[in-house]
Amino acid sequence: MKNISATIKGLITGVLMVAVSIGIYLIKADFDNSLQYITYAVYVAGIILALWDYKKRATGSLTFKNYFTEGFKCFIVVTFLMVLFTFIFSKVDPSMKEQMGVNYRADLVSKGNYTPAEIDSMVQKAKDYFNIMLTSMAIFGYLVIGAMVTVITSLFLIKQSKTTTLV
Repeated sequence: MKNISATIKGLITGVLMVAVSIGIYLIKADFDNSLQYITYAVYVAGIILALWDYKKRATGSLTFKNYFTEGFKCFIVVTFLMVLFTFIFSKVDPSMKEQMGVNYRADLVSKGNYTPAEIDSMVQKAKDYFNIMLTSMAIFGYLVIGAMVTVITSLFLIKQSKTTTLV
């Protein structure tokens, strides 16, 4: 692992996450289950390992900026791969969109505030924007998680080391 860049570590982590996600989907036939936390655990572990390895091999000053840059190189690649996977998978398997439509329709009907024509229109609009919304949520979610894990791990590693600065 010492000669592998953070970008390649991100690529490896992303590929593992895609494989785990596909495995979960094959087992459970959807992504709406607690097994999905395994994918996030792989993500977190990949970032932490990239930062830990950076700490062990770094020769210069171990600053927050340096740690964050290294973590960013890892999590941005993972984010790209997972967003690409999410977009492709949602296009290839429209059952997620259809299930969302069924659930959304049931929710609108249970509220009792809409006519059948309004419900049909609202459900159709939700289906039309499903792939965009799912992809947008993936982008935001993976970036936020990656940044948070990088910040927390960087601060922990800085605190652990006596020769570092926070600049």
